Formats: sequence, C-alpha cells, structure tokens
Amino acid sequence: MKKATLRRAALSLTLAAAMVSFTLWCGQMEATETFSPQLRAGYTLVIDPGHGGADGGAVSVSGVAESELNLAIALKCDQIAGLFGQRTVLLRDTEASLADPEAETVREQKRSDMENRVAVVNATPDALLLSIHQNQYTDSKYSGAQVFYQPDGESQGWAEQTQTLLRECLDSDNRRQAKEMPSDLYLMSHITCPAILAECGFLSNPEEDHLLQDDGYQTRLAAVLMGACLGYWYGSGQ
Repeated sequence: MKKATLRRAALSLTLAAAMVSFTLWCGQMEATETFSPQLRAGYTLVIDPGHGGADGGAVSVSGVAESELNLAIALKCDQIAGLFGQRTVLLRDTEASLADPEAETVREQKRSDMENRVAVVNATPDALLLSIHQNQYTDSKYSGAQVFYQPDGESQGWAEQTQTLLRECLDSDNRRQAKEMPSDLYLMSHITCPAILAECGFLSNPEEDHLLQDDGYQTRLAAVLMGACLGYWYGSGQ
C-alpha cells in the first residue's frame, strides 16, 4: 500500500512537471531559457496558503474549509517549484496558523497570524509572494479563478500572465481579468515585494467546489500557477 502511494505521488509530480512545461508552451516561452540557472538565481518564492488555525476562511457548499484547500494547493506548488530548483518559503505547512501562543481570542489570533506572515515575507530577500485563496458569493452560478495584483508596477504582468494561463490550460470559458488588489487586505498592504493573490475558484459553486477538492485538479492548478510564475519572472516577462 505504501509503495502504491509513493508511486502515485511520483506520477503526480511527473505530470505536474509536464504541465508546467505545457503552460510555458501556452505562453509561447522558451523552456530552456526559463529554467537556466543564471535566470533562476535571486528570487525566493513565498507561498502563502491563506487562512489557517482558528481562521478557516470561507466554507464550501459541501462543508470544506477554505484553509484546507489553500494548503493542499500550496503544498503542491511548493513541490513543483522544488522540481525546478526554485527556492521557496512556505508560510504554513499544516492547518495551524502563524499566531503567537499568547494570542487567545480569535481576533487576537488572526491579527497575530497576519503580522507574523508580513514579518516573514518582508524578511525574505528578493521575495515574490503568491497568496492562495478561494472565492465565495451568495449566488452559486458564479465560477472561475481570478488573480489580483499589487499596485507596485511589477506585479501586474505576472498576474495577467497567470490569468491567461489559467484560462488557456484549465478553463477556456473563464472570462475574468486580472485586477488590482483591494487596498484593505492587511497582508498585501504591509509587504514590500511583488505579489499576486490567486482566488482559485468559487466554493459557492457546486461544480467548482467538487473540482477544487480533486487531487488531480489541484495538481494541475498548482502546475499552472508555477508555470506562470517561473515563466514570467525567469523567462521573457522580466
């Protein structure tokens, strides 16, 4: 049973690597240039699985907490980035938050968690931040991933490329556009590096809720996110 699980994991990562190459092909980039060591040097990708701990985020129509899905996708992003030698910092790798032990109330825990995330991001030299979240709305008909970017003059192109590849590789009917990030997001308004926030889908949409819980879809989604990131920052984008 253990060997079968390891084989499935290895196959999943192999397919993810192929998917990254496919996303680069979709964006008409040169893979050999993208992954050359001199271009890869310098940046550290900080992967932020949104929410965690007492803050589970939104709850899907089937009862799954957003924090669980964010973490599952983030872990896959981290694994895929590692396949290409990309340095990463994963802000959490369990369901626990980053809150200090002395934070007692839920409000205190959320505040402490955000402050600690900001501290890690800002202490990381040459950081790029990818924050992973899920969307929700009162009307279940809405669906589709959407990417938001820091209004810093650097992040918009990364977000637009990510949005394009999400559409071309995963959801051809998605007509959403990359947008500037709302100014009231604590994490994004306190960091000093290029950043995007990917709302990977709508937990209020039953079909998308089902997709986002599927391990294979999570792997494809993570591969597209990593393909867009590596392709933009280490390819022809910058």
